[in-house]
Parts: sequence; C-alpha cells; structure tokens
Amino acid sequence: MGFIVGVVIGFVVGFAIIVLFVRNENTRSKLRNDLATTVAAFARMTVEDSRKILPADFYPSWVVFSQRQKLTWLNQHLTKIWPYVDEAASDLIKTSVEPVLEQYRPIILSSLKFSRFTLGTVAPQFTGVSIIEDEADSVTMELEMQWDANSSIILDIKTYLGVSLPVQVKDIGFTGVFRLIFKPLVNEFPCFGAVCFSLRKKKKLDFTLKVIGGDISTIPGLSDAIESTIRDAIEDNIMWPVRKIIPILPGDYSDLELKPVGILEVKLVQARDLTNKDIIGKSDPYAVLYVRPLPDKTKKSKTINNELNPIWNEHYEFVIEDATTQHLVVRIYDDEGVQASELIGCAEVLLRDLEPGKVKDVWLNLVKDLEIQRDTKYRGQVHLELLYCPFGMENGFTNPFSSNFSMTSLEKVIKSGANGIDAIENEKAVTQKKKEVIIRGVLSVTVISAEDLPIVDLMGKADPYVVLTMKKSEAKHKTRVVNDSLNPVWNQTFDFVVEDGLHDMLILEVWDHDTFGKVNSFSYGTVKSFLFLGHTNFVWFLNQTMQ
Repeated sequence: MGFIVGVVIGFVVGFAIIVLFVRNENTRSKLRNDLATTVAAFARMTVEDSRKILPADFYPSWVVFSQRQKLTWLNQHLTKIWPYVDEAASDLIKTSVEPVLEQYRPIILSSLKFSRFTLGTVAPQFTGVSIIEDEADSVTMELEMQWDANSSIILDIKTYLGVSLPVQVKDIGFTGVFRLIFKPLVNEFPCFGAVCFSLRKKKKLDFTLKVIGGDISTIPGLSDAIESTIRDAIEDNIMWPVRKIIPILPGDYSDLELKPVGILEVKLVQARDLTNKDIIGKSDPYAVLYVRPLPDKTKKSKTINNELNPIWNEHYEFVIEDATTQHLVVRIYDDEGVQASELIGCAEVLLRDLEPGKVKDVWLNLVKDLEIQRDTKYRGQVHLELLYCPFGMENGFTNPFSSNFSMTSLEKVIKSGANGIDAIENEKAVTQKKKEVIIRGVLSVTVISAEDLPIVDLMGKADPYVVLTMKKSEAKHKTRVVNDSLNPVWNQTFDFVVEDGLHDMLILEVWDHDTFGKVNSFSYGTVKSFLFLGHTNFVWFLNQTMQ
C-alpha cells in the first residue's frame, strides 16, 4: 500500500515539475522575443526619435547628439596620398609659419627658425563634417579633425647670450574643428569666388619640447616662453573669428576680412561661496576675463586677500568680431604668490544670449572645466553685469557704463529740473522714476571719524564704535572700538552689495561699548545710498537719543 502511495505522489510531483518547466521556458521564450523586437525597434530609431521619447533635460551632460556625418571615405584616400602631401606641403608650411613665429618671438631669444620640418607619416583623421545654415550667398562647412602626429619638427633657437639650441617639438596631439566658408556664390565655375578657412574650435593641443642632446630646463623660462609663443601664434592667426582668405576668382573680397562688430561692456561685481584652496586662512581670489585668450586682450582684476566672498566692482571692455559664436570666459584663481596660481573655477557667457543694448545681470556657477562638465561639485558663483553694444547703435542708444552717462534716467530728470519751474513740473516724473528704477552695485563706505560725542560713562568719556546697516538686506558691518574718546578716529572702509540703490537706506548708529554692563546707544544718523555717483564725502550730524 505504501509503495502505491509513493508511486502516485512521485508521478504527481514529477508531472507538476514538468508543467512548471514548460511554462517557464515559454515565458522566457516570450521575453526573449519581446526583447529582440525592442532592440530591433531601437536599432531603427533616429536621433529625432530619441529626442521625442526622452527630453534633453533627462540626458547626462556627456551625452551629445552629433549633427556631423562620417568621413571614412575621405580618411582612406587621405591616408593613401599623405606621403605626397607631406613632401609638397612641408616646405610651404615652413615658409609661411616662420615669419609668424618671428613676429611672436620671446624677447629672451634673438632668433627662432625651423631647421627641420616634416609632417610625418601619420595622416590626420576627419571624424565628421557638418553644413552650417548661414547666409544665402555662401556655404559654410565645418570639419572635425583629430591628429596624433609623428612629425619631425626642430626649432633652431638662438639667445642674446650667443647660446644656440636645437629644440624638438614632438608628441603632437591635436583635436579641433575647422570652418570653411565658400563665398560668394557665383554662376561661374567653381561657383564660388573665394574660400575662407579658420580653426573654429580648438579642443586639444598638446606637444612636448625637448632640447636635442640636453635639458631644456637648464635655461629657466625657455620652455614656457616657446610654448606660449606657439599657442599665441595659433590663437592670433588662425583661431576663429580670424580667418584666412584664398581668392579663387578675381574680385574684391574685403568684406570677408575680420572686422570688429561691437563692444562688450563687462562689470565684474563680485563672487560668493568660493572654494577655499588654502590650508591656512582663506583663498586670495582674483579674476581673469577674456573673449580671445591673448595676453594683450585678457583682463585681470585686483586680488582680494583672505576672502571667499570677494567684491571687485571693476569694469572692462572687449572688442567683438562675431557675436554669434564668441563667448566671454571668466576664470577665478587663488593667488599663491611666487607659486603658480590655482584655479578655483570658471564660467562662460555666450554672446548670442545677450540682447543688444540691454544690460544683463547674471550669477554664473563656477565649474572645473568648460569643455567637460561632468564635475557637479559646487565651487561658488560669480556676479557679472553685461552689455553688448553693436556698432551703429550709438545714435539711438546710451551706454549706461559710459563715464559721462548719468546714473539713471531719474538723475536726468532731477538735473533738468534744477531751475525752479522745471523742478515743479517734473516733481511727478521724479516720484514715478524713483518707483520704477532699480540700481544694483557696490556701496563703499569709509567711516573716518566722529567729533564732540556726549559723555555717557560715569568713570570716563566713552568707548564708541559705529554699526552700519543696510535697511532692506539687513547686512551689517561694525568698526573697532576706540576706548576713552569723544573724538574717535576709525578710518575703516566697508563694502555693501546693494540690490536696489534708489530705494534702500544706509543706517549708521554710534554705540558706546560697556564691557561689564549694558551697551548704550547715544546717537544715530541715516542717509540714502545712491550708486555710481563717484566719490562723495559726507558729514552727518547725529541725532542724540540717549538710551
């Protein structure tokens, strides 16, 4: 009987296992089929389909939808003909580049020429091409190129001390985007009058300098001087918006040459919450600003010692050649004295985002690298006021950053009403302007001294100090205490960031410091803070309010 029961149970259990196994296999087969169908659907998707399914905000910063097309066929042909290109182009490039190097030659060198120049055996690779929608009478093409060259380049360098050194430029690595402009389009073969070429974007440029048979570090500063010369020559001669024009058909192509199109006015106001780079104390920040990173076109602010919330309030001007592609770069450094400065963070503003003739007030987050923004660490913010003034707007536009420009339209109304009757007529306009106008800036206050303060201490004179407060923001500063004096001298300067200068109020209170008892306030005074009016001296008569 037990044997029969065991057989039945075994049969039932075995049958159940077989059923579960078959069902599981069917389910897995269905999942595999669904997965294959999904993969096939994704394989047929285009970039536009991907953007429709998932908005751009959901993609990480390193995902890029490239509009460039592959150029495998061009790279294959270029590899085949590269030995001939090397032989034909080396002498031409050498002859063309030597005058440029001589122009940017460091002052410590008496001569800078090539003793050998070959492009090497490794051909550059074009990784993509794109057509830019531009003017109707031109065709703009951008080619992305990558080149890890094995070029043989030797510079013959001579110093004023009579020392001659052969310096080899090796391990060249370059990645960038070249722009070609075919303009104007004509009805005569080859259908365009001239070609403009320029280095639109320089993503990477690395190389190594080595003295043949010696060490380049034996002459201090030589390596940095040569490297700076090469980079400045590239930046100033071929980097966009600079362009080289090659006429194809006879004609006047002066309109293709590089020309300034406007002025960018920049007010570097302040920075806040900067990362501290110093182990002892705080960072000593300063700012470097540029549109084109050339030594004579780069602006540097003053250094604010031991401060993570520096206030500069400095004004700069930059010449703009192409407002559609150029951008302003701000880099904040920690001044390390005799050592190299350490980067705190950087930020950029695209000029195409600025409305001509309108001031833009921005706070920019600082990042570690402008090209690769994978680092999400908070490094602080920088505050800028920007104004782009295209040439030709002068007649209908007044620059608020100009030195001869009155503070606001309110001040114009006040000045125009200086003669009694006009003042009465403009009283309503003045009141209305005060309500509408908002002025932002930095108010710098120097507390110099006080005179004839009343005696409040029973055993002496007074121990006065001053408290300065902005009414709206409630920002406060306090002077030091001057013991036992009724005519104290402080000579201390304080800076306030004012967001609404016409409607805010600066309150000054003079207090008597009591070490063992209650602090007494015996007088105070108030004054409205107007910005951008230059340096003004005030003498206030304090209201005595004994408490």
